[in-house]
Amino acid sequence: MLRFEIQATCPHTGARAGILHTAHGDIETPVFMPVGTQAAVKGLLPRDLLNDLDAKIILGNTYHLYLRPGHETIRRLGGLHKFMNWPRAILTDSGGFQVFSLSGLRKISEEGVMFHSHLNGDPHMFTPESTIDVQLALGSDIMMVLDECLEYPATHEAASASMQRTVRWARAAYAHYRTHGDDGQRACFPIVQGSMYPDLRQECAEQLLELNADGYAIGGLSVGEPRALSLEMTELTTPLLPKDRPRYVMGVGMPEELPEYVARGVDMMDCVLPSRNARNGYLFTSFGRVVIKQAQYKDDARPVDETCKCYTCQNFSRAYLRHLFLAGEMTFSTLATLHNLRRYLDIMQEIRQAILFGQVPEYLKAVRDKQLDVPG
Repeated sequence: MLRFEIQATCPHTGARAGILHTAHGDIETPVFMPVGTQAAVKGLLPRDLLNDLDAKIILGNTYHLYLRPGHETIRRLGGLHKFMNWPRAILTDSGGFQVFSLSGLRKISEEGVMFHSHLNGDPHMFTPESTIDVQLALGSDIMMVLDECLEYPATHEAASASMQRTVRWARAAYAHYRTHGDDGQRACFPIVQGSMYPDLRQECAEQLLELNADGYAIGGLSVGEPRALSLEMTELTTPLLPKDRPRYVMGVGMPEELPEYVARGVDMMDCVLPSRNARNGYLFTSFGRVVIKQAQYKDDARPVDETCKCYTCQNFSRAYLRHLFLAGEMTFSTLATLHNLRRYLDIMQEIRQAILFGQVPEYLKAVRDKQLDVPG
């Protein structure tokens, strides 16, 4: 079974440093998890993730892998780890967020979600039990239960009905997991929902605690709400969750937001922002953001970030990266994604060290005081 070991806790903020023990290796927390939606982090080789980034855990997406190539195909080929030749930990989401983002292509019932594939329009059904079965076929280390993710804003009435359905689905999923998948080699996390209503978040968390789960996620954020509201919902939810279990906030955030979530007791995060922004020419650095297409970088021989130790910054200039971006070269996406993910992982390492050395308040002040989005 997944085991979470807490090494240090900041008495001022509740930030935690720990180790997540999985069947595919130990993961130092707090951790940012690169997103490998279709069994690949866009633009990178597994070798890059292993050797250059030393990523300990990555994400796969149940919805996309279910549709293509199919979970049974992956099962026959030895599971997701073998299929993508990834020796370390994998977390798979339930596909719920992707299904609910289909809007007109899906229909919700008590049984689950009927949806039409975005690839060819074929009808499919996700139930709490079937999404567990798909993830068992994938063989991930951490699985997520099916939940309902509402857009923002939502009425209290709609959010309450959605939250209660999420709880019922979590109970059904967990019962199925306990019977068919709880073999001590993997974990399953339910997801706290409730939109932006504190009373619903509290009620959801309290009901999910009855599952005695291996860890808990906070979902329904990054759906259009102001950033301050995301942090507020996180801050009120984390104290309701077991102190000895990992806490995962799904789909966040910008570089300067990572320490804020950790300061609110979060152990795990993921987001497509570093890779997506990289492909679009937005590079995150220790001094702010570099928009590489800007003319000021045409003759700039400096690396993107002179303090960065990534392969990109150690070997290539801003001028060269700008040329690759404007020329539409695939190499740009690889080099930019390497850098952005390195920046995110470095931030998490900085936060971890601050927790271990009792310097979280000072670290947070430095982050908050720093001028952001200033090109170098």
